[in-house]
Amino acid sequence: MDRPQLYTQLARHGQVINVLLADLLPAEIRWKPAPEKWCALEIICHLHDEEREDFRARLRSTLEDPARPWPKIAPAEWPAERHYMEQDFHATLAGFLKERKLSLEWLNTMDGAPWNNAYMHPKVGPVSCELLLTNWVAHDLHHIRQLINLRYAHLRAHTTVPLDYAGTW
Repeated sequence: MDRPQLYTQLARHGQVINVLLADLLPAEIRWKPAPEKWCALEIICHLHDEEREDFRARLRSTLEDPARPWPKIAPAEWPAERHYMEQDFHATLAGFLKERKLSLEWLNTMDGAPWNNAYMHPKVGPVSCELLLTNWVAHDLHHIRQLINLRYAHLRAHTTVPLDYAGTW
């Protein structure tokens, strides 16, 4: 795929995430279909942190100096360390949307950037700028799917009518 198309997808995904989350009822924000699953609040906290500290930061680092060590991240530990369940949902959603806007503004200045650069990851080997950008889009899609599944599970758990008329989930 070409970079402008990937930028367009990142912009569209921000809009989709906003639409999926903007109208949640207070009871839905922290609702989980199972204890080990994430709620909407945890998902948006994760997206907000990843936007700032993973994809944009690591892509910037690789474009600027592929030999420089990447910023350290620990997404598996962030929910507990950063007290995701205590965060303000609407402020975090707004923060994610602001960060996505900053990401897109930055990406749109990268026309002459060295897109062939690759970071030599100690465990997975070379990680190209193309791989980072494409996986940024894939990461969005993963969490959009997660949010859709969460919304469906909430509906299923809180209705007294069968949902099979809508089709098989």
